[in-house]
Amino acid sequence: MRKQPANPIFTAIDKNDLGIAKTVGAAIAPHTGGIKLGKEFFTNFGPQGILDVVGSDTPLFLDLKFHDIPNTVAGAVRAAANSVAPNMLTIHGSGGADMIKAASDASAEFGVNRPWILAVTVLTSMDNADLLETGVESDTASQVLRLAALAQENGADGVICSPLEISALRAQCGPDFKLVVPGIRPVGSDHGDQKRVKTPLEALNEGADYLVIGRPITGAADPAEAVSNIAKDLNQ
Repeated sequence: MRKQPANPIFTAIDKNDLGIAKTVGAAIAPHTGGIKLGKEFFTNFGPQGILDVVGSDTPLFLDLKFHDIPNTVAGAVRAAANSVAPNMLTIHGSGGADMIKAASDASAEFGVNRPWILAVTVLTSMDNADLLETGVESDTASQVLRLAALAQENGADGVICSPLEISALRAQCGPDFKLVVPGIRPVGSDHGDQKRVKTPLEALNEGADYLVIGRPITGAADPAEAVSNIAKDLNQ
């Protein structure tokens, strides 16, 4: 059965040092809802590195953002589900209807253990000017809604979105479509390279299902205390 997150926080651990990543993962496991590991970590350490950090009980968000022809993406989804059993994994919504459906169908083969397929809409490091540079004339909000509709129509479980699009997506896609939100920064923390941010409580109140938080936790002097404090704030 799917591992159930104890709270909405998925802590992003993308370290180049496997030992440090394992230490952080073990420290935060009792306090975080799950752990997110992405391309940098996976490229360095592969499936076994993922398993070494997450352990047997912690939910995993595998953020590899698959974007390829439909058959290749379907195969990648099956490989991920077999090797590391993630709770959820990402594809690019801009890969199109056939690719999204292929990923969703491949995930469904795993029944109750299937990973949620989450479509990336517009990266939280991008704004309207960045989109225009890539030939997309729509503004960020419109492009997010367009890709979310495409994802939902083709079987995806939800999307990755910035905090600024939560309310519009919830209104468009309904209560059951999963909204997983990076660009979360607790009050007083550095925004870093994120351009569209909100606090954890703001994001949840607007309709987010899960929050992806990285540097404010992993860069803290005590990561376990940092994630524990955020979780307590969300329960007040």
